[in-house]
Amino acid sequence: METSNLPPEESGSVASPPSLGSCLVNTFAAPSEVFERLRPAPARTSTWLVSAALLILVSWLGATLVLSQASVKQQLSDMQDKAIQQQVDKGKLTEDQAKQARAAAERFGSIGMAIGAYAGPVFTALLTPFWWGLLLWLIGAKILKGTCPYLKAVEVAGLANMIAVLAAVLKTLLVLVTGNLLAGPNPGLFIPDLDPTKTLHAVLLNLDLMTFWVLAIRGLGIAKVSGVPTGKAVGLAFGFWVVITGSLMGIGLAVQSIFNR
Repeated sequence: METSNLPPEESGSVASPPSLGSCLVNTFAAPSEVFERLRPAPARTSTWLVSAALLILVSWLGATLVLSQASVKQQLSDMQDKAIQQQVDKGKLTEDQAKQARAAAERFGSIGMAIGAYAGPVFTALLTPFWWGLLLWLIGAKILKGTCPYLKAVEVAGLANMIAVLAAVLKTLLVLVTGNLLAGPNPGLFIPDLDPTKTLHAVLLNLDLMTFWVLAIRGLGIAKVSGVPTGKAVGLAFGFWVVITGSLMGIGLAVQSIFNR
């Protein structure tokens, strides 16, 4: 049976706000306690900023290690060649055009991959706290009628990014061990010829254990700081993710279908 999280003054004691270091570490070990102690404290910019910096640094280190692997470079080359050959088979490219496209891919493909690998984490780390902060604020303050300022929701989303830091480490290790750029803690890990352009494979790639952990922490966090039922908050966090992810996948598949005609 669900119970609402009582405000500190109703629970009989007022705990002092935890230090930044304690928040970051205990998000893994004791997230419920961390968020309960954060509720009466003013929102801190340093919380989401430090977690964002850690996510960027760890992701950059992982990208450097992954892109230095010969197996990964070969996989990227094979993927590019496969895409070009599909265009040839459909009559959209001549053999001469395909040859030129392969030469351009060989020359600039690795550069584009590197730009994405290093720029992506910056956008993710800096935008996620505010985007998910907005969604969590809607869950805690509007949908479930709790009390939570927007910046407090941003702090919750920022702390949840500590799980994303661990996810980046795990992703890097799996790629290095398997030599597969798409390797991750999801069912796709067990598919030999994983193709993200296939709908089923794309779905399996999104069923990521670390993503589910992040969502659970987001829901738990907003429940604790808003004083709303944890089960409902976690369920809504997952619901938002399903809708957003499903919409993005649908758009991607639609665009892919248009260009593959």
